[in-house]
Order: sequence, then structure tokens, then C-alpha cells
Amino acid sequence: MKFNTKVIHAGIEPDASTGAVMTPIYQTSTYVQAKPGDHKGYEYARTQNPTRNVYQNQMAALENAKYGVAFASGMAAVDALAKLLKPGDEVISTNDLYGGTYRIFQQVFGNYGVKFHFTDMQEEDNIAALINENTKMIWIETPTNPMINIVDIAGIVDLVKGKNILTIVDNTFASPYLQQPISLGADIVVHSATKYIGGHSDVVSGMVCTNNEDINDKLKFIQNACGGVPGPMDCFLVLRGIKTLALRMQRHCENARQIAEYLLKHDKVAKVYYPGLQHHKGHQIALRQMKLAGGMLSFSLKDDSIEAAVKFMQKTHYFLLAESLGGVESLVGHPATMTHASIPLEERKKTGVLDSLIRLSVGIEDIDDLLEDVEQALN
Repeated sequence: MKFNTKVIHAGIEPDASTGAVMTPIYQTSTYVQAKPGDHKGYEYARTQNPTRNVYQNQMAALENAKYGVAFASGMAAVDALAKLLKPGDEVISTNDLYGGTYRIFQQVFGNYGVKFHFTDMQEEDNIAALINENTKMIWIETPTNPMINIVDIAGIVDLVKGKNILTIVDNTFASPYLQQPISLGADIVVHSATKYIGGHSDVVSGMVCTNNEDINDKLKFIQNACGGVPGPMDCFLVLRGIKTLALRMQRHCENARQIAEYLLKHDKVAKVYYPGLQHHKGHQIALRQMKLAGGMLSFSLKDDSIEAAVKFMQKTHYFLLAESLGGVESLVGHPATMTHASIPLEERKKTGVLDSLIRLSVGIEDIDDLLEDVEQALN
């Protein structure tokens, strides 16, 4: 089954009881039993829900995985994966990491004896230098947030092969339409399905996919025991969003490429970070592991001040100033004070998150309107 067909049909069957084409919203907290333990596969909605099962099955199919485990948010999914660790374990991750992931690693699980290393994962030697007998997990984010760096997934998988180290890829910025990490050898894929998967800025959800039965069993246990599950309406909304994922991603990528090329030539712009541009450090790796270059880009202004960045963001019309990304509408954000405010200033500046850095989530509006909006805000 090709991807454009998968988003419509994979893991989904018409409802057995009614023939409904759309997966019903099973808005129930419990299920009747004929006698204790004699039921139709469902006991309690925290443990199982038919709408959630379809969502999990479809996401597994899109990621070429056997198993999908849904959570109430992307951070709930990250939390569940971190619970696979124990005190004394060590994790290597990128130094250009989503602020929420950095925060939960350092300020939550760091308190429980798990040690985290953050390094430039564009250079495999940096990773190799940190690996030791306590290393249990490599946490890859690619493209990274917000510098849009590209990390070689297959290269890192080869680096740790045979070392009993889990490779996890946060695929939020790419979506399975652009990139399928499990097909590149990764053990686990995690998503904030709030973003491109849902695609309409109206639902919060997280997803983990894997081919490893043991990992799946552990995550299902955590899902049930800790209770961070999405409600059936949330699952329904994500399922609805998935149906247009391929179409949306095509337009996101097309629009982002044209805006990146425009910004590259503008005299008020210092740097543009977009893997579809030939000068981008990860351009060749992106060509190998991604179908297209994505809908996310960042750029910095020659006037490196918060005031200049704020002035631009207050002038845009179609690019709405808001948290999040991946919706049909274009969004603009200021990483230094918004998504990455939880990362210390010294750490931010090491990775290039300057005061004037602006992140764009390019939507699916008409490209002429978007270009005009960027132009008038800069000028």
C-alpha cells in the first residue's frame, strides 16, 4: 500500500456494528461484562478504547512499525519513553533540542539519577566520545527545533549497532510522509501528533511507534498504569487530520521552500536555516532520508535584537504569533522567549538560538499572500 493510500485506509475498517466509514467516537469510560473477565476485549477506557486502537494502528502503519502507543500529548509520550530508564542510565541527545524535552530531561528525570548529555549530533564523533557502559539511549531530533539541523539517522544507528543502546527519533518536524526512521533502523519513533499529524491546531496528542514487542509491552504498561491517555474525541480528530497529511505536507514543503529562497536574498536577513537550500550543512543527508525538506524554517536578522524580532512578528498578518507548529495556518514564533525559554541563555547561544532568531511554521495558504506578508513585515 502506497503512503497516500495508507493515510486513508491503513489500520482502518468500516465500523463492524454499523458500517460507518468514519471511525466512531467511543465516548465511554467502561464496558459491560457478561461475567468477571468475560468481555469483548474492552474493560475500562484508560486501558483500551476502540477509537484509540484505530489511531494507534494507523500511526504504526504510517511509520512502517508493528505497534503504536498513543498518549495525551507529545510530552506524555516523551515522559513514557524516559520511564524506560533507571537511575544511573545515561542518554545522549542533540544540543539543539525542543525546550520541553530539554526541560523534562534535566528538571524531572535528572532528579531521579538519569544523566543527559547534549551535543552537536551533526558530527558522529561527538556522539562516539560520549558513549560508555551506562549509555542506554540515543535521542535524535531531526530536523531539530529550532535550528533545523539534520541528523543522519542511519549513520547513528550504525554507530551504536550491537551496543544495546536504544535509538529514538523525534519525527515531529518531518512526519512519516517525509521521513520514516524505523525504515532507517531506529528502534522507536515519537511524535507530538498535535503538530503535522493532527494538522489543524485543534487537538493535543502524542504517539510512539516501534517494531520491538518488549518495548511495546512496557509502553502499554506505562500507558495504562500512569494514565496519560488521549480521549476518544482527541483520537478521532487526529484520525481525521491524518487523511489529508500527504496533501498538506506537499503544500507545506512547497511554500516553505519558496519563502526560504526569498529570505535568503533579503538584505535584512542574516541567515536562513532550511535543509532544502544547497548551502545548508545537512542538505545532502536530507536528500537521502527525507522525501522533501519540510515546512519548518528559521532565520535570523542582521539586527540581532529581541526588539527587531518582535517588530517583525507584530507586523505579520497571515503568520500568526503563537506557540506550536504544523497546522494548516502559518505561524511565527520567537524561540528565545517562547518554545526554548526553559533552556539557559548560555546553552541557547551555543546552538545559535540568538535573540533575533525567528521560527516559521509555513502553512498551506496561497504562496503569493505569504510572500507578501513576509515582505511587508521585513520592510
